[in-house]
Amino acid sequence: MIHSIQNSERLLDENEIRATMARAFDPINLRDKRVLVIIPDGTRSGPLGLFYRLLIELLKPQTAALDFLIALGTHPEMNDAQIAARLDTTPGDWRARGVNVFNHEWWKPETFYTADMIAADEIAQITNGMLSLDVPVTLNKKILDYDQLIVCGPVFPHEVVGMSGGSKYLFPGIAGAEIINVTHWIGALLTSYATIGTKNTAVRAVIERAAQMVTVPKLGCCFVVHDDGVEGVHIGALRDAWSAAADQSAHAHIIYLDQPLPRVLSVMPRMYDDIWTAAKGMYKMEPAIADGGEVIIYAPHITEFSYTHGKHIEAIGYHVRDYFVKQWSKFKHYPWGTLAHSTHLRGIGEYDAPRGIESPRIRVTLATQISRERCERVNLGYLDPRDINPDEWRDRAFVVPKAGEMLYRLAVNSQQ
Repeated sequence: MIHSIQNSERLLDENEIRATMARAFDPINLRDKRVLVIIPDGTRSGPLGLFYRLLIELLKPQTAALDFLIALGTHPEMNDAQIAARLDTTPGDWRARGVNVFNHEWWKPETFYTADMIAADEIAQITNGMLSLDVPVTLNKKILDYDQLIVCGPVFPHEVVGMSGGSKYLFPGIAGAEIINVTHWIGALLTSYATIGTKNTAVRAVIERAAQMVTVPKLGCCFVVHDDGVEGVHIGALRDAWSAAADQSAHAHIIYLDQPLPRVLSVMPRMYDDIWTAAKGMYKMEPAIADGGEVIIYAPHITEFSYTHGKHIEAIGYHVRDYFVKQWSKFKHYPWGTLAHSTHLRGIGEYDAPRGIESPRIRVTLATQISRERCERVNLGYLDPRDINPDEWRDRAFVVPKAGEMLYRLAVNSQQ
């Protein structure tokens, strides 16, 4: 059974959210059980602090343990100050409340266990033959210390899986490198252009198959946000709660345009601190860009392509999918997740292997602290961010003030 509350006309208040959560948790026997809440890091928006407080208020008095695990994927570790900002509290508040907040330590091999294996023939069936390989399902072994998992986080259109949230907080959120790389490369083969904003995809099917191999009971507390508030909360069995939130997100987070856009200025919030995360300013705009158009990622605070994967990005550059596929022997040894990121940011296009000519559909330009030389070396355009005032660019480009969350598409009756 799903316990839901949603309102597209106004934001929900705290009392409404608390009452929904109380109704959802009441029939579940969590007394004297150890509960682990899996939450997003600072690259996802929404009032996570509200849910942090309400979960402690509602569950801490009855549980043997209530702890939180940050689903970093492969993002950088969060320190106490960053965690406090994410939870809208003060550093160490969680210790005073008798709970732990853990980072997913993806950089430590000893923190993982193997739940099972998705066989090559099953991967081939799910992907319609695009890939065929055994995929070990590895994830953070800390979950085995608990009796109940609660996945708590927002749902948005997503470039790799289609719609984020739900079991995605397990894979890649707290998963090992193998399944992260495979799922991201499947997304790259499908292309973000074709996948983003789609509920049921091959990547989602692999993730849900892997989630079936997690034996600890799983509950979803999936919410849909607008700016810093909440429009909907859906609580129940993980996949069901995610499904309800994904349906609401499809209405709340997709904007349809009548005409393709020749130029876009995506103004990136500071929660995206490298291009690895700020690339959402491209992902969420690509379906609405005219052929030959341009997306400018404006983020004067950004200095790096990726704090985690920068070395590989600078080695391979940013290219369309077929640039890698048609030269697979040259690139297959790089992390597939990094190859996927490269193709997603560069967008769809073609590669003429015999002539070595790459033809992206659109241009991608960075207006950051990354130098012109570094941008050009990785096959991206450059603009000096000091020459850009977003308020004065509305006659030069379609300006998106807080880019990275709303997905822009062309209306069905307005194809390029």
